Amino acid sequence: MLERILRLAKARRAFHTFVAIALAVVLQPLAADMARAWNSTDMTGALPQLEFTMTRASDGKTVTAANYRGKIALLYFGYTFCPDVCPTTLLSIASMLKALGNRADEVRVLFVTVDPNRDTLSVLNRYVKAFAPQVVGLRGTPDHLAALAKRYRVAYSVQRASPGHPYNVTHSAAVYVFNRNGNIKLLFTGLATSGVDVSGMTSDLKQMVAGAGSDSWWRRILSSL
Repeated sequence: MLERILRLAKARRAFHTFVAIALAVVLQPLAADMARAWNSTDMTGALPQLEFTMTRASDGKTVTAANYRGKIALLYFGYTFCPDVCPTTLLSIASMLKALGNRADEVRVLFVTVDPNRDTLSVLNRYVKAFAPQVVGLRGTPDHLAALAKRYRVAYSVQRASPGHPYNVTHSAAVYVFNRNGNIKLLFTGLATSGVDVSGMTSDLKQMVAGAGSDSWWRRILSSL
């Protein structure tokens, strides 16, 4: 009886191995084709999962990334006094959201201020509301902001005004796109520049809302064998 059980177990392992290899052979080309289909930079696995602790401008509540699981999350660092890059970027994102129609509510744009000295919660809330209801203003402590920026390799600096030098803020302009599980998928760049392919990024966002870019279902199948 024991020998029979061992033979059955060995046969079962061999079968699972065969199925895993067969699925990998069949589905890997499909996965490669899907990766090539993106108009934006595919960042899968290049950065850690979305994690943060911030204060939400609309209601003053402390929120974390867990509050936005189940949504496609666009993470962008900027500030409300930005004269050009931030408003242009957010207007481009607003046009993408409009193109999604009723499914726009499946997306959240997390606008993290790098200038909390001037961007109070009320100032931040008024600012983001001017673009789209899906844009969420977030403000953190200096430590939380620094940790989040470091996590996603975002460069920023704030130089307060001094004699002969005006108040100056600089920051990276990329938009990080996370899937519904909070895993990085895409990077949108150049949204504040002329001639940028907003239509391509809109297409990518539509694909993600429709389910593309989610954690690989075939890898989950393989891992369950």
